[in-house]
Amino acid sequence: MPVSTHITPAYMEGGFLQNSKECDIELLEVVGVIPDWLQGELIRNGPGQVMVDKPMRHWFDGLAMLHRFHIANGKVAYRSRFIDCAAFRATQKEGRITYSDFATDPCRTLFQQLQTIFNPDPKITDSAKVNVGQIGEKTFAWGEPLMQIQIDPETLKTVGVYDYGKYGGNRMTTAHPLVDEHGAYNLVVQYGPINFYKIYEISGDAKELASVPVQLPGYMHSFGMSENYFIIAEYPLVVQSIMLLFRAKPFIENFDWKPRMGSRFIIIDRKTGKRVSTIKVPAFFSFHHVFAKEKDGLLEVDLCAYENADIISEYYKERLVQSDNPLPKGSMWRFTLNLEKRTCIERRELADVCLELPVIHHAFAHRHGSYRFVYGCGVNEANPTEFYNQIVKIDIESASAKHWYKPNHYPGEPVFVANPDARTEDDGVLLSVVLDTQNKQSYLLVLNALTFEEMAKASLPHTILFGYHGTFLHRN
Repeated sequence: MPVSTHITPAYMEGGFLQNSKECDIELLEVVGVIPDWLQGELIRNGPGQVMVDKPMRHWFDGLAMLHRFHIANGKVAYRSRFIDCAAFRATQKEGRITYSDFATDPCRTLFQQLQTIFNPDPKITDSAKVNVGQIGEKTFAWGEPLMQIQIDPETLKTVGVYDYGKYGGNRMTTAHPLVDEHGAYNLVVQYGPINFYKIYEISGDAKELASVPVQLPGYMHSFGMSENYFIIAEYPLVVQSIMLLFRAKPFIENFDWKPRMGSRFIIIDRKTGKRVSTIKVPAFFSFHHVFAKEKDGLLEVDLCAYENADIISEYYKERLVQSDNPLPKGSMWRFTLNLEKRTCIERRELADVCLELPVIHHAFAHRHGSYRFVYGCGVNEANPTEFYNQIVKIDIESASAKHWYKPNHYPGEPVFVANPDARTEDDGVLLSVVLDTQNKQSYLLVLNALTFEEMAKASLPHTILFGYHGTFLHRN
């Protein structure tokens, strides 16, 4: 029998497999100089407990943990807390997984499986582990289930719940609400005998603005918005809603990739809530909208996109542990849409650069109606079969890119923070939580967004699991 040469990647333990603990550290060791103007806290969200009675199967599974890096006068303090929710409390009490997650279900006996069919009990996790941000003066942890958790940004304690569920129906939402000077909005997918895509205004009590019936609802992680339109990019990763009711499989495994359906853009007038155009395009998949703008009577929609939905399967840990298995390459795509003629005039790749977890300077893009630079995580050509191992900056005007890369260092989403005296779009810093597998610790990286030079890092004595999204809250 041949001897296996497979080597488990060093980032698996600290990045995907090791449960985290709550802690407070008053002062982290800082190497380098943090800019004087950087005052506030970076709050990150992601899984904190991924092993209970059995291991969670997918990167998108787990009980949520918030991480707070408080930055003041060149110093950094750290705090971590699990999000207090029903799924977390039940797990601590029973010592086992009791709520269904993205790709992991509780263990059930044959009797329990039959009971579920005849007496469906959704019991989907309310652990909002994907994103964090503000609506008005309130800070929220967001996930795809309907229960969104309001938190105290200093203590990280749960202080309230925003529940779309009280408005009825079996629903999921996106983890990327959109906010402008007019309000805050989110896309909700309602499953049932008739399925709907619904847009809600969520600055106060949820108010339905638009409703679009759909036969086979697709999986969507985000949506888009321009000055006058909501933009629903629907991909052919779809589900028969009855499958979700009976829950024979974990949530995402009920969805099937049907490329012959193609993808489509559903365009909704923000003022009237009416659908103004539906534009079909060849099949593609995306987690993240980046930006949308109206130009010369056309609508440009930028996304971080893939040719298919294989990326979801590649995030299963049994796949990630295979060190010779490269991730599918996402990159920046722009669709130019003619709403009146209901056609896609052009689809083009803005840069041939691997990108995920895309970030732009949103305030600049909002003021000027455009942007030039996008930041995110990518895979370096020196080690193309690893998990995301570099930070990239793409100039979409020149299709060129800069990157920050260190062997054995694995960065998370870079959060852009603008210099208050900035004169250019990219004058600021990027904040990223990086896993250092050699020293078995994580650290907060402060990177010059203009030059991509390392300015400082604040080291933790332990590792942090790979998370998803975060936000920076300024303090005077």
